[in-house]
Amino acid sequence: MKSLDRYLFRQLFAGFVLVALALVCVLWLTQSLRFVELIVNRGLGIGMFVYFTALLLPNFLTIILPIALFAVVTFTYSRLNMDRELPVMRACGMSNWAIARPALILTACVMMASYALNLYLVPKSYQLFRELQWELRNSMSHLLLREGAFNELGSNVTVYVRERTQEGQLLGILVHDETDAERPVTLMAQRGALIEVDGSARVIMFKGNRQVVEPTTGKFSMLYFDRYTHDVPIKTAANVQRTPEARELMVPELLNPETTPGLPAHDFGKHIVEGHQRLISPFLSLSNALAALMFLTAGQFSRRGQAKRVLLAITGVILLQVASLGLANMAAKNLSLLPLLYIGTLLPIPVCSFFMAWHPKRSAKKEARELEFAAQNRA
Repeated sequence: MKSLDRYLFRQLFAGFVLVALALVCVLWLTQSLRFVELIVNRGLGIGMFVYFTALLLPNFLTIILPIALFAVVTFTYSRLNMDRELPVMRACGMSNWAIARPALILTACVMMASYALNLYLVPKSYQLFRELQWELRNSMSHLLLREGAFNELGSNVTVYVRERTQEGQLLGILVHDETDAERPVTLMAQRGALIEVDGSARVIMFKGNRQVVEPTTGKFSMLYFDRYTHDVPIKTAANVQRTPEARELMVPELLNPETTPGLPAHDFGKHIVEGHQRLISPFLSLSNALAALMFLTAGQFSRRGQAKRVLLAITGVILLQVASLGLANMAAKNLSLLPLLYIGTLLPIPVCSFFMAWHPKRSAKKEARELEFAAQNRA
């Protein structure tokens, strides 16, 4: 690249990295708060929690990269215009395309990164995220009973633990089981443990009692024991099948949804549209960048500022995003509308390109007419 191109590219790249990092941190923080209960209720360590939430970052980047690119292109070229740098570049004979070349190079890099994310990193990382989330929520090996609180194991079993030792032993246990609604059972023990056996939970208790109230006679009975085992009938990862979501499937699997086991037929359209969006969404980065360049490089310098052009660029990009989301929802319900998704995403590219090439010629002709008119008036 020429020295001027390198100068512009450095500003664009540095701004892009800063904006992208800021958006990633904000999104990661807001999304990670949803999973704090895994630390509180499931005993998840800090390191595993960071790894667990970091698996969502590739999915965030597919949204962040086009937004960060548009923001940095808009800010950089608006500042260059306000600092009189763009008028100087035009005075040196540079065309709009020459001025926009560093932004287009950065856009090409962002598009390649987006394709790497869409075709491999996003489905792979989200699959790992879902598998780990499924295991944490359904595997008893990760379950931590909170001390001094009533813990629900399933919808019908409640366990209270006074204290939990470092070895995993439970002290002061109370179990209330309403699996049989007509004959609920309450068990109390001095100590015990919660283990997983053959995909189900099992509470082993020592030195306690079992209390039952007969529903027909209302008679209360209590059984004292030295050792007692109580099975807890809850769903675990071993006996429940998980249906994969669209985001954790590769593009060939999305375009052929009938190959996904357990996927209902009414979700086929959603998966097919997701596959096409993976292929076409990187072009939104190019559309956003060209929209910003079209409004900020066209026209003459104005001392009144660039607020109007910036607002037009923002409005145009918002309309593009809304149109893309709306067309995707329509196409998911009616696959015959799928070509509109491609048209809505790709059409702004030639429109913005044509305007960037046509507007300087129009401005030059307008300026020539004004000069000719001024010369006639002086004559």
